[in-house]
Amino acid sequence: MKQKNLLIRIFFLLVLGFPFSLLAQQNLSNLNQALRYSRYSRLGLKIIPIKVDDNQYRVQFVAEKIEENPDLNAYNFSYAILNSYEQSIEPEDTQLFASEDLRYDTDRHWVYERTIILPADQTQAIVLFTALDTRQGDEYYYHIDLKSPFVEDHPTFGAYYANEVPFDQNYLNAEEALLFKTTQGPNIHSFFYPMDFEVPYPPMETKPAPVPKELEVIDQGDFLENIPKALDSQGYYFFQQDTSQLTGLLIKTTHEVFPKVRDWDEMVQMVTYISTRKEHETLLMAQDKKKALDEYWLKLTRNPEIAKDLIREYFRQVEFANILFTDFKEGWKTDKGMVYIIMGPPQEVNFYLDREVWSYQGMGESSKIRFTFARVKNILIPHYYTLNRSRAYQPVWFKNISQWRSGKMAF
Repeated sequence: MKQKNLLIRIFFLLVLGFPFSLLAQQNLSNLNQALRYSRYSRLGLKIIPIKVDDNQYRVQFVAEKIEENPDLNAYNFSYAILNSYEQSIEPEDTQLFASEDLRYDTDRHWVYERTIILPADQTQAIVLFTALDTRQGDEYYYHIDLKSPFVEDHPTFGAYYANEVPFDQNYLNAEEALLFKTTQGPNIHSFFYPMDFEVPYPPMETKPAPVPKELEVIDQGDFLENIPKALDSQGYYFFQQDTSQLTGLLIKTTHEVFPKVRDWDEMVQMVTYISTRKEHETLLMAQDKKKALDEYWLKLTRNPEIAKDLIREYFRQVEFANILFTDFKEGWKTDKGMVYIIMGPPQEVNFYLDREVWSYQGMGESSKIRFTFARVKNILIPHYYTLNRSRAYQPVWFKNISQWRSGKMAF
């Protein structure tokens, strides 16, 4: 019976055009996940696990519709459960989602759901969500660790939009509300952190970044599930069902126009990556920030039209960084956001258990520039990374900043 089911599954993979012949030669570490960070992606994938008991999870597979009026039939969605980043991804490990598996189809999302039960002795498990665009052959990937040395645990509750679709963003605009639903008891506890973080050091700066001496936290007490919970303030919230445990759910709250830039003061902060120290200090001290910024851009390019293009391109990079990389910091303030803004979207993205590696094409055909983000165990975020800094980055970093300042950067 098992062999018959396998033959049926392979038949459907062939008919539907799923590229299992490619996956059979690959593992999670050598999958190029660059489309996850592309500015031209048609889909945004997310996996949201909710713990039911020690080895059982209700896993929500969310596909955000980025392109206008997408056709579900243009995509093949599937998932696999892997026991390591090096495990070969075989056809029999891949489960296709059928149309009847679709739980929600809204203006913005397709949502699938599966209950996953792991063996009691399994210490590492990774869920891989794949979408194949059958029109172009593009493959989108997204993965999370259900169990690993870097994950304390997963929450026993989830956050939802008003239409019952799982909350899949990295941030929420302050004063908006979410629903919370639990698998264990009706109460959830809320903590609020009114933090404002510093901009990261550049990649070639090897001295340790400053650490806040004090961490202000406001205990907001319990609230009930299934009742809209307004997140009124800007900072970040950490929700827990059991405050004696380390696991919880973090949601960053932002100003009303985030991920876009709000005002001139914020713009001044954001141009730090392409400014000299003196230029940035002058901008910070200016009484009229708009006038100072206008003069700043014109001084860089000496051409009003080029200045307009430069402003548009730079702050578009900021917006994408905010969408993609916001955690407890705004995305543009994270290490990944900084590299993304200056270097552009990476051509290759590879994940390993302990790191994420971005690759860019170098000067020659065979040379590549790589940025390695080390994975750090963090109770707030199960997939948290910091850049491995090195003085070797200085030449390429200054070269790209010069490109920005001349108005020649384009992605």
